[in-house]
Amino acid sequence: MPTYNEAANIGRVIRDLFQHGWNNVLVVDDGSADTTVSLAKEAGAQVVVHTINRGQGAALETGNEYARKNGFDIVVHFDGDGQFNPADIKGAIEQLNSGYDVILGSKFLDNRSRIPFFKRFVFLPIAHIINRVLTGVRLTDVHNGFRILNKTALEKIGITQDGMAHNSEIVAALKSNDLHFTEYPVEVSYHRYGRGLNEGFKIIFDWIFKK
Repeated sequence: MPTYNEAANIGRVIRDLFQHGWNNVLVVDDGSADTTVSLAKEAGAQVVVHTINRGQGAALETGNEYARKNGFDIVVHFDGDGQFNPADIKGAIEQLNSGYDVILGSKFLDNRSRIPFFKRFVFLPIAHIINRVLTGVRLTDVHNGFRILNKTALEKIGITQDGMAHNSEIVAALKSNDLHFTEYPVEVSYHRYGRGLNEGFKIIFDWIFKK
């Protein structure tokens, strides 16, 4: 779980994961200024800390590298803000084990998620266009932080984009490495307003100039 100033949510998210049987939880704290680290440790997670805020992509790659060094067979990317449902992990792993290297979460494959109007009808359509241009891959949901990677994908996908352009980088890597992937329905609960158009432009800038 990549986290940044998630003291209000992190303990509950970790406990929810434990209650669903997922006991090997790694929190990568990306330079939080609040009590995220201490609360994550108190809740029982393993914690790795960035001393400065580097970005979500950097936090995910730190977690991936931890998994590589420790010989993990499956890695789940799961946000620390409480927007995902831990109950979705089991079915997604079953889907992964049916012959895929990567599972990408999608909030559009069922009707459980209530998506804010601006995000659904303005930001996400633009994000779809950006993703298709940058990656050449068509998805029902872009920039969804729920992912599951098997060992093959973990070894082949190295995240170099420290910021939010990491999502497009991962999707492009699926295609370039000929990895088998599919989308899986996940529930997303929005607790705060999401990224705006400025973030979309920043993703494009990072993708073009920070490769």
